[in-house]
Amino acid sequence: MTGTVAHPEGITNPPIDDLLEHVDSKYALVAFSAARARQINTYNQQLEAGLLDTIGPLVDHEPREKPLSIAMHEIADGMLDMKLQDPHKTEDSEE
Repeated sequence: MTGTVAHPEGITNPPIDDLLEHVDSKYALVAFSAARARQINTYNQQLEAGLLDTIGPLVDHEPREKPLSIAMHEIADGMLDMKLQDPHKTEDSEE
């Protein structure tokens, strides 16, 4: 296609390589972004019901943009910090 420049949308924007700079592995990226997308989806449902118990999107987004794409943009912009937590460890315990 001569004279045409592709403008990727959705999961290809931001590029996967940029996203992997913020997480340990592809598996962690999938788990982390899916968890955040569920939070955003819950926020959207609560917004319609008038309840706001969760944190909404941290980046500007298009009205019809999917929660997963929003989560990927948040990760790429460094707005989220992934911390794995041990369910058996409490804050008071020492190792």
